Amino acid sequence: MISFEHVTKAFWYRGQPKYVARDIHAVIPTGAKIGILGRNGAGKSTLMGMIAGNINPDFGMVKVSGEISWPIGLTGCIQGDMTGAQNVRFIARVYGVDTDELVEFVDDFAELGANYYEPVKTYSTGMRGRLNFGMSMGIRFNTYLLDEVHSTGDLSFKQKAEDLFNDRMHSAGVVLISHSERNLRSLCTTGAVLEHGRLTFYDTIDEAIEAHNRNMRFGSPNAASVA
Repeated sequence: MISFEHVTKAFWYRGQPKYVARDIHAVIPTGAKIGILGRNGAGKSTLMGMIAGNINPDFGMVKVSGEISWPIGLTGCIQGDMTGAQNVRFIARVYGVDTDELVEFVDDFAELGANYYEPVKTYSTGMRGRLNFGMSMGIRFNTYLLDEVHSTGDLSFKQKAEDLFNDRMHSAGVVLISHSERNLRSLCTTGAVLEHGRLTFYDTIDEAIEAHNRNMRFGSPNAASVA
């Protein structure tokens, strides 16, 4: 479960606060498959960072229960001077899973070959993405945080990744940030729209998409963009 308790977050621009979250008070139950929509710069990734615990709100609190992943679409959890295998061992210790099993799983899944034992700073963006995705899929989470859906590798790898993620979704929830209506409809059943710091929830993902598209037709808000 993810609980927002009067969460407020703002960035300052030319002496004025630009709100990412404005007194958000809501609960996302365990197992929910929810898509979060919003304009570019509305603060969706910042909101995801607060759920993950990487960013602190200015006021209020975000409480989580159960096993929640780091934002899968981002590679900030990877340390570039360490090898891929060393990164996996570190993550295994943090989350309390069997180190050797996770190292073996990621080695097989990510298809990095000898690069698995080279520093991550030598990796291409695609290789980093496969490492990050493999680590997250190798650990069973109750809820996966997904910041956009990124597919890397050839067609066979993309299909393998999609099949594995769909398998995980049978027994887990997801919080997805995406601009793709196809991905939102494929992975989510409910939705929420972030607009001017307000997070409005909808019973279906189609209602959320419709509300977001309606907001977009009114043009950009008079506010500075934030991540």
